Amino acid sequence: MHAMGDFNLALVIVAIVVCVIVFISSIYLLVNYQHPDDANQAYFPKFVVVFGLSIAMISILMLPADVANRHACRHSIYNGACNLTLPMKDLWLAVYIVDAVLVFFIIPFAMFFYEGDQDKTLGKRIKSALIWVVTTAVVCALVLGILYGVIGKVDFSVRHLSSATTSFPTSWQFSNNQPCIGNTARQCSAYTANAASEKTWTMRTTFPEYVVALATIVGSVLFTIFGGVGIACLPLGLITAFIRRPKAVITRSQYIKEATELGKKARELKKAADALHQEERSGAKGRKWRKNVKAVEKELLQLEEDVNLLEEMYPQGEKAETAWAFTVLGYLAKFILGILGLIVSVAWIAHIIIYLLVDPPLSPFLNEVFIKLDDVWGLLGTAAFAFFCFYLLLAVIAGAMMLGLKLVFITIHPMNVIQFCATAFGYYAQATAAQEIFGHTLQSLRGIKYLYKYNVFQIGFVVLAGLTFLYYIAFGWRRKKPSGRFQLST
Repeated sequence: MHAMGDFNLALVIVAIVVCVIVFISSIYLLVNYQHPDDANQAYFPKFVVVFGLSIAMISILMLPADVANRHACRHSIYNGACNLTLPMKDLWLAVYIVDAVLVFFIIPFAMFFYEGDQDKTLGKRIKSALIWVVTTAVVCALVLGILYGVIGKVDFSVRHLSSATTSFPTSWQFSNNQPCIGNTARQCSAYTANAASEKTWTMRTTFPEYVVALATIVGSVLFTIFGGVGIACLPLGLITAFIRRPKAVITRSQYIKEATELGKKARELKKAADALHQEERSGAKGRKWRKNVKAVEKELLQLEEDVNLLEEMYPQGEKAETAWAFTVLGYLAKFILGILGLIVSVAWIAHIIIYLLVDPPLSPFLNEVFIKLDDVWGLLGTAAFAFFCFYLLLAVIAGAMMLGLKLVFITIHPMNVIQFCATAFGYYAQATAAQEIFGHTLQSLRGIKYLYKYNVFQIGFVVLAGLTFLYYIAFGWRRKKPSGRFQLST
């Protein structure tokens, strides 16, 4: 029991340390990827991004914590005998509520507030953002209410069993040939029951469960798209970045020529942005205006990428040689991480096919690896499990960024990453609070259950990963050609 207490104390310490590391990582991500124009301003959207990223990461890491939590009590006769563990059910519920509030209220508000007209007063921007958020919430509530009223039921398949009574025996004699009470019975009623005894037991689910289920379905569709693309583009993007790296430092005359071209492009974009801003002030924000804004944003991102590449190819200042050495080492690190990532991605795809798509599963595969690692040291399997789940979140972020979605949207996906991990590693994560939450209720909901019954999301995930892999083999190694003169569509 003393050793068990030490294990639980270690678990709590690890949980606290991980939360601190996650928060610091989120701040680093924000500082590293924020636009230079946003420095020392827009603090509320920044707080939302840091908080959202932290919740997303903690959500993912809670599943391995849940598994470790169960392991802490593996020697207890019953769960109540071990009361030093983390209250996972309450923690899951708290994270779920925070996640839902972030996704449906705080993030949309921050986005509408941040993207609002900068010339308006603070009060008007807050009012405009609130109107958008309230309108969205009302529409979502109406859709959810109608769906819940019409098809908000769970259909469980149950077997109706009955058997004859027999006198209570004076002695117990059970064997392989005699598994039941009575001299004549060779098999129990559960085995001898005919197919007609199977019935469908229908009950109405609770409204919060239904909201969670529909949010999970919407998230699962996005997760399948971004995760499927991301699991391939995350490692292959790093490898192709190494293949397309600058091979040598360019001459000063080449640098001046390239910089002049980029300066000309920047002036064109500035002129286009000013024209669009003028149109916005005059109230002409039609479909053509929105199309032009997207085109300018796309060209700006490409321009920034070209400027960074040019600075890499012609390092300046006293430490130019050191800067070039770091550039070379950076690309080498990308290549090594890309190869390691490719191994993890292939393991993920293989596991989905072997354990989830083939019925019955060919092998427990990664489940077995985690269990064996746990036998080596208590938290080693849990750490490997956490790494695989966290890698999946990184894949979703990579897929979302490749398909052009803003970083703040990643808080949509953690719950779906958790559900995917809980399903994929069902054997390893059995008897956890997460499996209870993502269990039979979600997979028995009327109209939704067939998506899980026929593994629609897993098949979509594997197919998209395969298509992305083929895309990178065909086009990933090519350099982007510089675009010509930019003009607004009229």
